[in-house]
Amino acid sequence: MYVRRKRTTLMPAVALAALGAIVAMPLLSSPRLHAASPEHFKSVVIERGQTLWTLAEEGTTVDGNVQETVDRIMAANHLESAAVYPGERLRIPR
Repeated sequence: MYVRRKRTTLMPAVALAALGAIVAMPLLSSPRLHAASPEHFKSVVIERGQTLWTLAEEGTTVDGNVQETVDRIMAANHLESAAVYPGERLRIPR
């Protein structure tokens, strides 16, 4: 009795390689990869009467958005509210 052996083909390997190339091409076609630039901070100690808003107003350019600056300060200091207290040290993004 003759037993027919299955013939192995390269078709699955070729298909997998083609799929990998299709997925990788857009990622490799970018001429450069850009890393986020490091953010610079200045350290400030909160004085009596200062608020997060007054700090943000000082650090916001004329055409800038004070709310965005407040949000950046809160994120940099892991604050859950805009309340700050005298003697508290904060990192202010430049």
